[in-house]
Amino acid sequence: MYLEETLSAQKQGQARGITSICSAHPAVLEATLLHGIETNRPVLIESTCNQVNQFGGYTGMTPKDFAAYVGDMANRLGFPTEWLIMGGDHLGPNVWQDEPAASAMAKSHRMVQDYIAAGYCKIHLDASMKCSDDPEGPLPVELAAERTAELAEIAEATFEKLGGGEAPHYVIGTEVPVAGGAQRDDEYLQVTMVPDLEKTIQQTRSAFHVRGLDSAWERMIAVVVQPGVEFGDATIHSYDRAAAANLSHFIEGQPLVYEAHSTDYQTKDALRQMVEDHFAILKVGPALTFAYREAIFALAMIENELYPAQERSNLISVIDRVMVDNPVHWQKYYREDDAAMRIARKYSFSDRIRYYWPEKRVQSALNKLFDNLGDKPLPLSLLSQFLPVQYAGVQSSRLLNTPRGHVLSKVLDVLDDYGYATGDNA
Repeated sequence: MYLEETLSAQKQGQARGITSICSAHPAVLEATLLHGIETNRPVLIESTCNQVNQFGGYTGMTPKDFAAYVGDMANRLGFPTEWLIMGGDHLGPNVWQDEPAASAMAKSHRMVQDYIAAGYCKIHLDASMKCSDDPEGPLPVELAAERTAELAEIAEATFEKLGGGEAPHYVIGTEVPVAGGAQRDDEYLQVTMVPDLEKTIQQTRSAFHVRGLDSAWERMIAVVVQPGVEFGDATIHSYDRAAAANLSHFIEGQPLVYEAHSTDYQTKDALRQMVEDHFAILKVGPALTFAYREAIFALAMIENELYPAQERSNLISVIDRVMVDNPVHWQKYYREDDAAMRIARKYSFSDRIRYYWPEKRVQSALNKLFDNLGDKPLPLSLLSQFLPVQYAGVQSSRLLNTPRGHVLSKVLDVLDDYGYATGDNA
């Protein structure tokens, strides 16, 4: 399995890694699979517990649905399905932490079962969050480890019943702050302390052993830590390898690598440094849909120059109206005054706009935008103004001048940075 090859390469001193794509957006998934074809490498696509679960999550898809959706797209694009690695992220009681532990864990059991049954073979088990009836104070490491092992036992039993396929490989640990980006730009980031990490690994290994899961522990490939990278509405916490040096040295003595979440918006050189420092699994999500949004907004601005007001899609104003009408996905993240929230809804690095693309009014505006622009070449002068990198690609004959091609190109640019970091040419 490619994950094992990556781990082995790291332990042999090679700066090898893999990008974990955390998105259900069709344009992002298409670009990911095309990038895999171009670079001749497997791809890792993950879904989170709140995105995809037995109740549908916010995508409306179960693990079986999402795996089939990605598999069908891979077949359509000619991507070898044997190169497709499906992963489950933050599998545990996170979605149900407002419920008592017994209820939350029972639902987590079913979710893990469904992920394994759907063929997911990279499983991040995360029971670090408190449930409603847990005692005051931080959740004890011992309890989190026990619940993690409980979920692993469910995963192993489910896989055994399947009677074949790729055995699950596990990831443990969690990052701080919560997944999805910092909720404040001034939020302080504490790089994971080695003693805390060491305790997490030891307690979880012990909990696995107690349940007779030593063979499952042998398939443990990574632990999630906070390396000091994060993003907020308008700020980016860049990787500081000196601050993460203790983490980097510690993992060299372990049969594991690190999985780094929220690596979005790091420079390609910073990402490369992270892989060199054993953060071998780089998770990215909002940066990809942010690039998609940039491309769509640029096309909408080009449309404004080409069409009279009554014939435009008005996509930018439509999507903002939809977000205002239904603020559930952004309200608790954007706490500024009205003027600042108006900017954040459209342009925040947290990219809460990504939840609204499937809305009917937004889809109607998108269809109108692409109907107006069609597949004909865009005027070069407008392309230079609004999509200058794509303009350069057209001028050098590296890129076809089509609206949909420019959208894919924006997403592929982000994937190229991650490919550089993880060793596409290795």
